[in-house]
Amino acid sequence: MSTESSVRVGIVGLGNIGHHHADRLADLGATLVGGLDIQADARRGFAEKYDVNTYEEKTALFEKVDAVVITTPNRFHEEYAVAALDAGLDVLLEKPLAHSLESAERIAAAAAAADGFCMVGFNNRFANPVEVIRHHYEEGRFGDVTHVEANYVRRRGIPGRGSWFTSKEVAGGGSLIDIGVHAIDLALYFLDFPEVVEVSGVTRSEFGDRDDYTFVEMWGEDVGPEAFDVDDSASAFIRTDEGTTISLEVAWATNRPTNDEFFLRGTEGGVRFDRASHDLQFYEDGVGGGNHLSTTDVETQDNDTHKTEQEAFLAAVAEGEHPGRNTVEQGLAVQRVIDAIYRSSETGEAVRLDAAETETPPAN
Repeated sequence: MSTESSVRVGIVGLGNIGHHHADRLADLGATLVGGLDIQADARRGFAEKYDVNTYEEKTALFEKVDAVVITTPNRFHEEYAVAALDAGLDVLLEKPLAHSLESAERIAAAAAAADGFCMVGFNNRFANPVEVIRHHYEEGRFGDVTHVEANYVRRRGIPGRGSWFTSKEVAGGGSLIDIGVHAIDLALYFLDFPEVVEVSGVTRSEFGDRDDYTFVEMWGEDVGPEAFDVDDSASAFIRTDEGTTISLEVAWATNRPTNDEFFLRGTEGGVRFDRASHDLQFYEDGVGGGNHLSTTDVETQDNDTHKTEQEAFLAAVAEGEHPGRNTVEQGLAVQRVIDAIYRSSETGEAVRLDAAETETPPAN
């Protein structure tokens, strides 16, 4: 059995998020073997910063490593994830699973047939307050949790117009597939991933395609509205087979305050969690000494969620077993919800995701 420090890791996609992962691998003492990117400038910069070899062709990297972290633009997830899995490697694949449901399904099929495993990069699950919420949920403290309000709303936060984030062909969508994916995943995780049976949603493009889009700061450079063809906000309502529901609000840009709050509503208690600040509160009631309502502030240690996620990934690679969380199946469930929201917005109708929608009609 190998140790975490002896796990040989490569980074696929050497942009900002690739550097972010590489920094944390270095902090954890993992063996960073090299990087892979089709852009020469990206390869050169990564090689100089981390003093490792970089490659343009995937086989050259894959034959030297035990595992890869894939941080490419969404459209290229399938190409590299499937190739890595076919090569017998373990994979940490940044969210979302892919740019489309069809591509995500092909990744899931490859993972099911592979000797290695694929873990999906939903790093917010590793936040300490989320771990505390899950602990008390499993202990039954909140009773039956019947509804989750999930918000990931920026007042102004469109990534650089002209980057791959604002290209439907490359990203697969806009705010919904970029940050909404985190909100959907957390909401389903809080509910223990019940089967989603119906989705109703609306996506909008109200700011990113405007010449007069006003912002104070922007990640990346802004080349203007002609490079923007995706959504910048979305609203949805999600029903599950257990009768539980999720309300979703997502925005890169909107005329309201930023909101990162999640609310869990249970029969015996409730939760407020702020994804950005990690503020955590429990809401409960009681009759001892007289009817009363109580609000409990819960303080947790701060942690770097990407680093904690990587610790779990490296430990699993060293053990030769999937970590049992952030599975491809869960990533595919999230992708189905995203796809359904886009379809619902296009048709103006709710989309069914249960067996009734997917049954094959009898042959004539």
